[in-house]
Amino acid sequence: MKPLSVPERLARNRFELDEEESHIEVNQEVVKATGCGRAIVACCSAHVYTEEADGSLSVEYAACLECGTCLAVAAPGALKWHYPRGGFGIQFREG
Repeated sequence: MKPLSVPERLARNRFELDEEESHIEVNQEVVKATGCGRAIVACCSAHVYTEEADGSLSVEYAACLECGTCLAVAAPGALKWHYPRGGFGIQFREG
């Protein structure tokens, strides 16, 4: 049996979307002023962030793997991040 690729393994995970509350908020002014958007986009393995032409970031929080890597590279104050409310977010099916 052939081992599954990383994208195939990630596809087995389950996401419970919290449509009322995002667990990621972007301070666009800080992102634009510091230019940290590229680093945030580059480090996110789930491709949650997209840098827009004006230097702002758009976020697709439903795909977040909740690893917190974005916080490690973001400028102070650029992101407000917390785990999703109980029962929401990612449910890992593969290790």
